Amino acid sequence: MKAVTVPRFGGPEVLRVTEVPTPAAGPGEVRVRVYAAGVQPADLAVREGWSPPGVRVEPPVVPGNEFAGVVDQLGAGSFGWEVGDEVLGFRLLQSYADYVTVDSSHLVAKPAAMPWEQAGSLSASGQTAHVGLSELKVGPGETVLVHGASGGVGTVAVQLARAWGATVIGTASERNHDYLRELGAIPVTYGEGLAARVRAVAPQGVDAAFDAAGRGALEASVELVADRDRIGTVVDYATAERLGLRSLRGQRTAARLSELVELWEAGGLRLEIADTFPLERAADAHRLVGTGHVRGKVVLTP
Repeated sequence: MKAVTVPRFGGPEVLRVTEVPTPAAGPGEVRVRVYAAGVQPADLAVREGWSPPGVRVEPPVVPGNEFAGVVDQLGAGSFGWEVGDEVLGFRLLQSYADYVTVDSSHLVAKPAAMPWEQAGSLSASGQTAHVGLSELKVGPGETVLVHGASGGVGTVAVQLARAWGATVIGTASERNHDYLRELGAIPVTYGEGLAARVRAVAPQGVDAAFDAAGRGALEASVELVADRDRIGTVVDYATAERLGLRSLRGQRTAARLSELVELWEAGGLRLEIADTFPLERAADAHRLVGTGHVRGKVVLTP
């Protein structure tokens, strides 16, 4: 099968499409023919030499931690799935490929109406947003500030917080303000003077702040949120440690993913796809994500 590999750590130019052995589903696993695989900032970090917690990454490695496709092989004990089922799911690596094997408990059924690109882009960003807002205890009647609100994680965080009954203020460049209004957020421009701009639109105050952007977001949040335990980040862990704030991490689960799929089916979750690329153009996909200015997600389509 074809897979995108990192033969040595470095910039986007190191990515190669390589013929590798097609994996077989082991006990408790299924094999999925991949139709779409989302591109995450974490994938760029792996390409540069970062190892996710609990794993030692050595080249060559196949990046990618979310996907959607069709079940084409069942391992022993992989209960609940049949060959031909359309699914979306997650695993730590290996998703930039024609086929991926995965624990059968890391899949959920893809709604028939959900486009493949959206299905392949949901798990990582969606679950990151779900974990973060859950850890910050965002709830009805509150005001939450989402930094990087137009990106992949931010797009879901805005809509999820709204679904949970919160008012959302979202930071983004001015070109994305109309987009944020469509998602139900009050947009503000990031950068110097952010705290004053947020106070102007939220004189009642801000209850929690969720950072998916970095770039000074945490420093501004400290000026706005009284309880530091309700300020957290999924990107700027060094600053969080320095300021005594929360680094938001948690387990991805099929239950979280199912909740997000149900919200999509109910019409409460819009998934924005900035661009799609074939495996052969994975380097271009990484370059685009690396700009830090993507609205929604970038997706590979094997």
